[in-house]
Amino acid sequence: MIDPSARVHPTADLEPDVTVGSGTSIWHRAQVRTGARLGSDCVIGRDVFIDEGVTIGDQVKIQNGALVYHGVTVGNGVFIGPGAILTNDRYPRAITATGELARAADWQVSPIRLEDGCSIGAGAVVVAGVTVGRYAMVGAGGIVTRDVPNHALVVGSPAHRIGWVCACGARLVDSNGDPMAAEPGRYAAHQELICPACGRTYAYLKDAETLEERSGPRTGAPA
Repeated sequence: MIDPSARVHPTADLEPDVTVGSGTSIWHRAQVRTGARLGSDCVIGRDVFIDEGVTIGDQVKIQNGALVYHGVTVGNGVFIGPGAILTNDRYPRAITATGELARAADWQVSPIRLEDGCSIGAGAVVVAGVTVGRYAMVGAGGIVTRDVPNHALVVGSPAHRIGWVCACGARLVDSNGDPMAAEPGRYAAHQELICPACGRTYAYLKDAETLEERSGPRTGAPA
């Protein structure tokens, strides 16, 4: 079902049994395969591929040329940058062990989950079987091979944590204004992290390797 308020460009290819929520825009030459579910107020860019059965939440932005394969679940408020790739098979082969062309029954989906508010940078690859946590950020060109904690900032190949980010997207600092890089030992002396943009504060939970929000944004600051 396509909501009457959704905007679908004439060149976009939507297969049967696709759901598109209210206010969602699907642009030039995007392909959305059967059984895909797109929430409300999403923006699906030019040449995006959304595979069969993919579930996408509300207020999601998927930029031009991104590839989102079967087995991916995208939460609310997620950003997927241009040319990003979300895969679904950790051990892909074109043929079976007996030399025949591999069919759908010959491989096993390893699901990817993008939690609410996270961002996947331009050209990044998220390998099958990975969860990217709430408000985490994957830098452009990163290769994500393992789970990413909530609010973590990861870069490189394989992607590794170099810091933490706020819900508003700014990099968090300690009370001295130090972004603190990624050395876990340094956090023991600086349990509270602060957003220089919106003023939110977070506690670093060493045992869980994640953050917990302790106070919201300043009045008038970015949400």
